[in-house]
Amino acid sequence: MLPVTYSMSVSLDGFIAGPDSDISWTAPDAELFRFHIEQTRHIAVHLCGRSLYEAMLVWETAEQTMSDEAELEFARIWRPIPKVVFSRTLKSVEGNARLATDDIATEVRRLRDQPGEGEVSIGGAGLAAAAIAEDLIDEYRLFVNPIILGAGTPYFTPLANSLDLRLIESRTVGSKVIYLRYQRTR
Repeated sequence: MLPVTYSMSVSLDGFIAGPDSDISWTAPDAELFRFHIEQTRHIAVHLCGRSLYEAMLVWETAEQTMSDEAELEFARIWRPIPKVVFSRTLKSVEGNARLATDDIATEVRRLRDQPGEGEVSIGGAGLAAAAIAEDLIDEYRLFVNPIILGAGTPYFTPLANSLDLRLIESRTVGSKVIYLRYQRTR
């Protein structure tokens, strides 16, 4: 069974995006970007909402718009990963992506039972909130940035019940980001 992970950059006060959806503060330095590349190698399938899907489309044409070798390496890893996009407005998607045909719980259960290695990765706070409500996430990975935003999109939405987690990894990555990896205790 493939584990389900939720991984995002987060401000010190718990937001993945600031007011007006600003994520400019999440731009990684070279060491953090290398860490993201290595983590991406372990993704078997990625689930995301419309906004994150559209933000990640830049990697579909990286060879035409980018010259940095690390960015091109990320694009070569990212493009073949199957993506499942949850959207009420999109009629079609590009690249190795498909629109979700079922609810989050059904899609995740089907995907985590597929043969192979890697993980089911969930990106985006809204989609993650739905997965958390269904108790589908096995690991939470936070890249804590030294910024206080005061408002924005929270990493966690309000929960009906608390979650018991166990810290399984922590480290400083790059010049300023703390990586925290928590596993759900059941």
